[in-house]
Formats: sequence, C-alpha cells, structure tokens
Amino acid sequence: MSFSFKLLTDTYRCLISGSCPQHSPADVAAVLFSSVCGLVSSTAEDVKVESEKQSTSELCCISLTVIDNMNLLLTQDTPGDVTLFFETCLIKLFRDMDVMTQLVHLFQTEDQIIRHLGAKCVSTYVVYHILKSGTVDAVWQQRCVEAFLSPVPGADLDSCLWSLTDVLKRLLKSSHQEVVRSLVSSFDSSLNALCSEFLPEGKKLFTSFPKTSSNHWETTFCLLLDLLEALTASGLRCGFSLPSQRLVHTRCPALLAVISGSSQYFVKKKVLLLLKRTVLQRSGEDWTSGEVLPNIPEYQQLDADVNVLAQTVLTAVEDDWLQSIEVKSVSFFGGTGHVGGDGGEEADFVMLRAVSLLLLKSMEVHVHWAGKPAAAAALDGAKEDYGYLQRLWSFLRRSSLELRNVTHLCHWVSVLFGEQDDDMVEAAKALLSIFQHHRPSSGLDDVAEQEAACASSCNPHCHFLLLLQSISFDHSILLDFLISAETCFLDYFVRYLKHVINDWQGFSRACQRVDKSRRPVALQQSVTRKSRTSGAECSSVQNPPLEPSGAIRLVDYDSSDQSESEDMDISEVDPATSVCEKQETAEATAFVKHKQYTSSECTGALTAVAPQSGQIPGCETSARALACLSELRAVVMRLRTKKLFPYNPSSLLKLLAQVHVCSQQSSN
Repeated sequence: MSFSFKLLTDTYRCLISGSCPQHSPADVAAVLFSSVCGLVSSTAEDVKVESEKQSTSELCCISLTVIDNMNLLLTQDTPGDVTLFFETCLIKLFRDMDVMTQLVHLFQTEDQIIRHLGAKCVSTYVVYHILKSGTVDAVWQQRCVEAFLSPVPGADLDSCLWSLTDVLKRLLKSSHQEVVRSLVSSFDSSLNALCSEFLPEGKKLFTSFPKTSSNHWETTFCLLLDLLEALTASGLRCGFSLPSQRLVHTRCPALLAVISGSSQYFVKKKVLLLLKRTVLQRSGEDWTSGEVLPNIPEYQQLDADVNVLAQTVLTAVEDDWLQSIEVKSVSFFGGTGHVGGDGGEEADFVMLRAVSLLLLKSMEVHVHWAGKPAAAAALDGAKEDYGYLQRLWSFLRRSSLELRNVTHLCHWVSVLFGEQDDDMVEAAKALLSIFQHHRPSSGLDDVAEQEAACASSCNPHCHFLLLLQSISFDHSILLDFLISAETCFLDYFVRYLKHVINDWQGFSRACQRVDKSRRPVALQQSVTRKSRTSGAECSSVQNPPLEPSGAIRLVDYDSSDQSESEDMDISEVDPATSVCEKQETAEATAFVKHKQYTSSECTGALTAVAPQSGQIPGCETSARALACLSELRAVVMRLRTKKLFPYNPSSLLKLLAQVHVCSQQSSN
C-alpha cells in the first residue's frame, strides 16, 4: 500500500477520533495537495504499486474527504492540540500552497463524484474561513461571480450554484445573520445578472443559451431554484435588504411561465413548491434555525413583495394560467403517467396541493391589502375572488377523478389536503379570511349567505367540521396541534372560534349539511385508495364506524379527569404568557408520554358529554363536534392547572367556554 494512501487513511481515522496524526502537518498538507492535483510525490516503485492498487481519482476522493472533515472539525469544540494541528494543515494548504485554486478547477471535471466532493470541500472551507476571519474567500468568490455573469448550463455553473447554496444553508442553520448579510451582499449584482439570463422579464425563456447546453438546462435550473430558496430564507431571517433576496417575488412571472411551458415535469413541480413555500413564508424551514423576524425595518419590504407575488399569480389565473398546468399521475418506481381518460390513474396531489395553496394564499394576501372597501367595490371584489375559486375548482375537477366525484364543494379541501395537516390548516385559514372579508358587504340573509359560501367552497364551518371529521373528532389530535412548535393551527383555531361564536346559526346549519354526507370524505379517500390497490371497486366502500379510528398521534392522553399520576414532561412556561405570544415560547414544545385512548374510553366520553352539549337533535356531526371541543377544553384546563401546558391558554379557554355557552343557549 502506498505511502500516500497510508498517510491519508491515518489522518482520516484521527479526524474521526479527534486525535493528532503521527505525521507532521507539513507532510499531511503536501500529500493532500499532491493528491488533489493528481500528482504523485513518491518514488517510481511507489508509483508502480499505487498504479496497481489505487488510482489517482481514488486518492483525490480520499483527500477531498479529509480536507472536508478538517473544515468541519475546526468548527466544533475540539482539544487544543488537535485544533492547532489541523489549523496548521489548512494554513499550509490554503495560504501557502493555494489549494483553493486547484479545488475550483475540479468544478469542471467530468467525474461527477470528484466534482461534488470538490464543491463540498470548498463550501465547508468557505464557512470555516468566513466565521474565523469575517471575509469571503477571494478565489472562490471570483470563480462563482465569473460563472454567474457568463452563465452556461454545465458542470462549472452547477458546482458554483451548489457551493453557494450549501454555504448559505450552513450559515443559516447556525444563525449567523451578519455573516449571511455580508455574503449575500458580495454576490448581489452577479446573482441578479444570473437570474436575468435564466428568468428574463419577457416570456421567451432560455433562448440565450447554446443548443449544446440545452440537455443540461434542467439540472442547472433546479440548482438555481435551490439557491433562490436559500436567498429567500436569508431574507426571512436577516431582513430583505438586498434585491437578490427578493428574486422569487420579482421574477414570479418568469417562474409561472416555466410552469406553463415545455420544461420537464419535475422542473415545473419544483418551481410550484418553491412558490408555495415563498407565499407561505416557509422558505428554508427544513434546514434553518431561528424565527422569522417581523419587526425589523427590512422585513416590512416582505409584505409588499408578497403582495406583488400574489397579484402576479391572480393576474395569471385570470389569463387562464391554470388551464396550461400539466398534472400527471402520482409518481412510482416506473415513473409517472398523464391523468385523464378512464384509466383510473391517481392524480399527483402534491402538485394539486401546491397550485391550490398558491392561489388561496394569494387571494388571502389580496383581501388583506384590499382593506375594507365600499359596498359596491366589495361586491365586485367578492365576485372576483369567488371567480378565482371557481377557476380553481374547474382545474381540480379536470385533474383528479376523486375530486370530480365531490358533490359538496367544501369537501375538496379535506379530500385534497387530508394527508397534509399543515397545508390543510393553511388552506382553511385562507378561506376563512376570504369569507370574513366579503361577508359584511354580501347583502344576503344568513341562509342565502351560507348557500353562496358552500357553492363557492368557502364556508368556514364546513371546513372546520370536515377537519374534525378527518381526525375522527379526536380531541387529543387537536391538542397535539396546539402544543406543537408550529403556530399556524393555533392562529386558525382562535380565529375560527371567534367566528363561530358570532355565527352559531351558521355552524348549526353546516352541521346538518355535513351530516347528510354519511361518508367522511377524508376517510373515504384513504379507503378508496386502498381498495383500488387491491382491485376493489370504489362503490364498495362502507360507512366508517362511529368510534374514533386509530389515527397516528404525536402524543396520547388519558381520558380520566381523576388521574393524578400523569407521566408527563412538558417544558414549563410563565403563566403570564398570552396565547398570541406562543411563537416566542415555541421552544418550550411539549414532550408528553401518556396512556392511549381505547375505543371504549372514547365512546364513553362521547356519551357522557353529548347530552350536555346542546347539539342539534338528531345531528350526529353536531354532537361529536361539540363533544370534541368540550373534551379539549377539559384537557387543556387540567394541564394548565398542573402547569404542564407550554404557554398560557387563558384566551383559548375563554373562547372554548363561550362556545359551550352558545351550545347551551341554542338547546334551550
């Protein structure tokens, strides 16, 4: 085995164990440099042995892995002698030998493994260097800027895009806001020039690239989309002070043109998901740390940018953009197929959810910025917004057989979003905002207003009841949502409770309407899919039992009010904290372990509560919904009494108590 391979193996093992290698830093740096450059600094005999056992590319891969681990090790807490040893190695490599120049040359290599390892090695060193010195590595920056200013889809541009994205992700994950601002600022002008080429303001996209690079365009464009999300995430956490952080908003027309154009299906899907996360202000939520900063001056620009994005989407919908969107069947190992005909293919619900949420949130932003218009303008606005919903419904019916069979239009939300709780809540919240905005100026009586809302799939009572139905009216799942780190459900739940208190008759009528539909749509959907897989007919689906199903929960809770020996572990928060301040205390998320409900316990609780709930006589939906809210109130009160709730639920309990009073008054 060659000397180089032995030395690199020993160095790698020391990196893993956190110890110093036997060789000197100079020897380690020399072997790493020669391996990266593809040179062999050993005797002819060593070359002969090495040519038989280890290729130059293998040594290069090992060297890149070692350098990458050095960079990672020095960003962690390590013993002083180990830190000093590997810092000396990096100084010799990057300052004395200028290995960065050799590393960025690897961006153009044909070997994809070496190219990726090289980009990864570069990004980890850039993060280490910028955190240590506060400056961006000049060689790497120059290479990336040159690639961005003269973009040609290919290996070099791909590596530059990936490395910059990786650097941003690592810095955002460690919450270095000032460093992120400095980094984005150094690339701001070149990034704007890059997007001018890939996402021009006109509708003729990608005409400036040579034909030889057209086959590689999809890969490069997807890497650009990843970078755009990282830039948007940096704006959410550090402030939207630079144009490059707002590229998704300002280049929205071009992105919509990609979706309706002739690009590959996976590219269209990736663009849609990017726009969905942007309008929801969730960019980078999977890999960033820290909360969005709503109070800094730069953040105020975000509201205007989101409004621009929303108006762009609504304008595109008016121009029949939805009709140009391609929807295939759900992906599987054999690929995908087009939806249509009588083949019974299941539509790609990920695509449909993204389109629906993008439009619904755009409408919500639109009505938020519209404020409180005069009666005539409000009536025109209502017709316009309900027109958007009708266009969306037509698109969904065309794309999905399951949605085509929906008779009560409010059901489509639970059918489409039944597998994605957070998206369902966002959709319900958007529809609630739209309904509340137009309700004061509708000029209709209560009954006609409810009929119009259901005809436009915009009845908030139906959405809430169908949400409860999709979780089998299990209050413990609602409790899971309330104590999670996400505040979306809490916001929606509080707003809906305020609405139902002021519109109890509308709630009662919605219960009767939902009760007529014997099959809970969200549960029927899962059973239907299962029966399709086994070759059964959809018509053979039976009504589900009344007992709560065995839904998967984050936590489980005992139904006994007398239990004093709960085995719970919830971070305690100051009781003075209000419900609206939950986001500030989201870190105190509950971790609760408790006994699971049995069907008999749930049924018993329902039987005990229902007669006192003031439900509509003979209306099962009303009984189960009010029982669910009553049980939720009891559990929250019990947890608050024992100081086990992660925030102060006083406002929430007050609303639940008012709901209980309304139910009692309606039964008298």
